[in-house]
Amino acid sequence: MTGSGLILGIESSCDETAAAVVERGSRTLSSVVASQIATHAAYGGVVPELASREHLRNIVPITRAALAQAGCSLSDLDAVAVTHGPGLAGALLVGITYAKALAFTQGIPLIAVNHLEGHIHAVLLAAGQQGPGNREQGTEGRDQGPGTREQGTEGRDQGPGNRDQGMEGREQGPGTREQDDLPMPALALVVSGGHTHLFLARPPAVGTELGAWQYTLIGRTLDDAAGEAFDKVAKLLGLGYPGGPWIDHLAQFGDARAVPFGFAQIKNKVHLEGKAPRTKGARTAPIADLDRHFLFSFSGIKTAVLRYVEVHGMRSACEARQRALMAMPSPTWQDARALCDQQTLDLIASFQHAVVGDLLRKTFAAAEAVGAASVLVTGGVAANRELRVRFTAEAAERGLPVAFPTLALSTDNAAMIAAAAWPRFLAREFANLGLEADPRLTLA
Repeated sequence: MTGSGLILGIESSCDETAAAVVERGSRTLSSVVASQIATHAAYGGVVPELASREHLRNIVPITRAALAQAGCSLSDLDAVAVTHGPGLAGALLVGITYAKALAFTQGIPLIAVNHLEGHIHAVLLAAGQQGPGNREQGTEGRDQGPGTREQGTEGRDQGPGNRDQGMEGREQGPGTREQDDLPMPALALVVSGGHTHLFLARPPAVGTELGAWQYTLIGRTLDDAAGEAFDKVAKLLGLGYPGGPWIDHLAQFGDARAVPFGFAQIKNKVHLEGKAPRTKGARTAPIADLDRHFLFSFSGIKTAVLRYVEVHGMRSACEARQRALMAMPSPTWQDARALCDQQTLDLIASFQHAVVGDLLRKTFAAAEAVGAASVLVTGGVAANRELRVRFTAEAAERGLPVAFPTLALSTDNAAMIAAAAWPRFLAREFANLGLEADPRLTLA
């Protein structure tokens, strides 16, 4: 080890290949992401085998680009960190195998990172690089297309392709700790296409420079993740993939109260007590161990949208919209808006309003119940502008600090993996070269 504090992070858990170099867990020197949206868009979702093949093509050039952008070489690194779960088995194996090879050839430690913990540290990394103050992030740059991205925030208004997305934290000293300006413990809402979890996050009890963070599971989805519901509803309405950005943009033109969607109270079910939820996410605590007031379920509202479409005779219009968008070389949300009547826009706005409202109510109720001193919102759905506005307003009314990652750090990236690895590096919690992928890995 060189003592440089540089950790190379590698992320390949789903459909984005990413590499980043982060110094001492708080200073991002580089972050490069290769998106696979164009590969999977035609299928309306991620095809695991195609994702693995794309990772194989991208992992080496993406890592080289991250090292070049950071101005360092493999010999300058102190460790290699890699996501080992949860995620797609084949996709995880690509990143793990490559990370193990790098660690072995360089004679440096290998650090295994949980993908969910990475998302939580994306907020802490963003907070540390921006410093105290208003941590509600902007929403410009939502129009970025697929391709290779050098992440940060300066390039948000640029179009698709290679984008230099700044490194605001470069001028910070190496000792900056990202959580210093956020009161702890924090309630973290991890909300994305594959996950909807509430965790109580605590810094290392022995100090911020020693040991790993501690997490307690407070709530989770019983079926679909929130982002998965966005994707499925967007597909149902003939919109593009991933569905979140399309719905986010189009919702602003509809009446959010036109369709009165609601969420029923989740009740205790004797026949399910002691069993894990029916979900693709992860092995988890039995339902009986969690407060049902903090459990989520998004399969019902997805079905409600389907029924609304069928009852109001909207199916043919949705199919025509899908065909029209697929015929375009690079469709945008503006193209989709031109193909949507007001009834469709109202349906989209009502769906988003209901989902965000359910996330908001249960998150802040849980924060109050467990005595959290702040709220962190992270994951791909954290880029949603209505979610950010409403969570920020609710937090201000309650006098509770709330923090979000930058837009670039909301979706999957490797900077968050390298940042999450730093406490484990200090505590010398290293993985051996027998590390395997764990597609259903839990955080708590």
